[in-house]
Parts: sequence; C-alpha cells; structure tokens
Amino acid sequence: MSQRVIIDSLVFAREGGSLQGRLPVAGLTRVLDMLTEAAGDLAYRLSGRLGPLGRPQLVLEVDGVLSVCCQRCLEGIGYPVRIRSLLELVEDEEALTREEMEDDSKDFLPARKELDVLALIEDEIILDLPVAPRHENCVLPNAGARSEELSPFAVLKGRVR
Repeated sequence: MSQRVIIDSLVFAREGGSLQGRLPVAGLTRVLDMLTEAAGDLAYRLSGRLGPLGRPQLVLEVDGVLSVCCQRCLEGIGYPVRIRSLLELVEDEEALTREEMEDDSKDFLPARKELDVLALIEDEIILDLPVAPRHENCVLPNAGARSEELSPFAVLKGRVR
C-alpha cells in the first residue's frame, strides 16, 4: 500500500467492502519519530459491515511488530502490534446518545466521502503505542559508573557530632 487508498466510508461499509495487505513501517511517516527503526511491515485488514442496528461499521485489524525506544535504557523494544478496532460511522455526532458515547466496545468515526485508509491505520497505531515504553528488566545507561563517584555530601559525613 505505497499509494494512498481513499474510500467512501459509508459506501464501503454498506457494501461490505474489504481491503487487506502489508504496509511498510517506513511509510508510516507520523509514527516514525516514535520508533528506533523503520524496518519491516505490518499486516492490515479493513472490512465494512452493517452493525446490529443497521449502522455502517468499519473493522480494522493490524498485526506486526514495531521497534519502540525504551525510556529507561534507550534501547529498542519489539512492541507487538495487535489492533482490533470497531469503528461505527456516524453522519451526525450530535445525534449520539450518552449511552452510545460511553460504550467502550466501539469507537465512533465521522462518515467521510474520502477516507484515507493509511491515515486511519496510522491514527489507530498512534493510539495503540505505549506512552513510555520500558523493558521489564533493564538498567539505566551508565548506572555502574555513578556508584564509583564520591557523594557531594561525603565531606559533611565527618563533621556530624
């Protein structure tokens, strides 16, 4: 999917459209700043359907691994991406009830005649990425060198009565 794919979201959902393929990580321009490397690709699948109340929905699935930066040791971490998003299309956001807005099983997306599929995938990846990724067990850079330094309070140690 090196080229932009634009769909009419309502038509795509109502007709049960389906797109799938592999997306190179290097093509995710808004995500690259959060990664330590841009190698590899992600598998995606976007399908349309009508929900239980006859409302148009998009189901997005994205799978793969991204290399994010550990905030503790600054090394790369293989972060498994497994996105399963149910996006209900709405023509008028004002018409949603409070109960619908509080339903965590799906998200709402304004219906668009020209929906950029790559931008949608990038949005979902950005929402999925951890804010401060860390290895479970790692040490700070130069942590061993710090223990050899003399404390600035060592001079005061001998003056305490």
